[in-house]
Amino acid sequence: MNCIIIDDEPLAIDIIESYCKALSNVDVISTFTNAIEALEFINNNSIDLVFSDIEMPNISGIELIKSLEGKVPYFIFTTAYPEYALEGFDLNAVDYLVKPIPFPRFLKAANRVKEMMRLNVSTAFNVSSATGDTAATVASVDDFIFVKSEYENVKIDIKSIIHIQGLKDYLKIYSEGSKPILTLMSFKDIQSKLPEHIFIRVHRSYIVNVNKITSIQKNRVIINDERIPIGESYKSMVYSRLNI
Repeated sequence: MNCIIIDDEPLAIDIIESYCKALSNVDVISTFTNAIEALEFINNNSIDLVFSDIEMPNISGIELIKSLEGKVPYFIFTTAYPEYALEGFDLNAVDYLVKPIPFPRFLKAANRVKEMMRLNVSTAFNVSSATGDTAATVASVDDFIFVKSEYENVKIDIKSIIHIQGLKDYLKIYSEGSKPILTLMSFKDIQSKLPEHIFIRVHRSYIVNVNKITSIQKNRVIINDERIPIGESYKSMVYSRLNI
């Protein structure tokens, strides 16, 4: 499962990250010392689990989880202040770990999330099977999407998409063999339409098709002759996804 770590103390991040590396099923794709940057990242990416401190500058971990849009990932709070535990559980946090965190206690919390994810996947499968719902099958077969551009819904072949650029409230979709398409859409909306195993967010303003990547040069993705930046907060996730 993919996770991120949020803590304004780098040493605390290092400890939790080392614990995660000891587990085969937990991948840390990014870390943050700034909760506001983490909030944007969570709202625009598919994250399974968040390890978050509570007492942080600007916004607290409690305020962070209250600010999230759409589907909220699993949260495990990590803090030196046990008095926040009740409020954390009121927000449906999976667990509440008090610093300094012993590894066995950390392992128990991580396994709890793993079991919850397994049960959710199992339940979703059983419901769709019992009702004859074929939505999942259709989603895996369809190789196109529709996006609204000007006054029509334009059909786009998913495999032909090279990359997508964000321009304030609009997205510019670049595809092979056709001119770019401009659509009033958010990154979160377009990512919900695209298969995660093909498309990856590399920057706050870019999504790329991993099959179109020619090479990686320092902090850039090269697609043909175009250089697309890799954002600092996305770097670890991108490198992990591309096995670099």
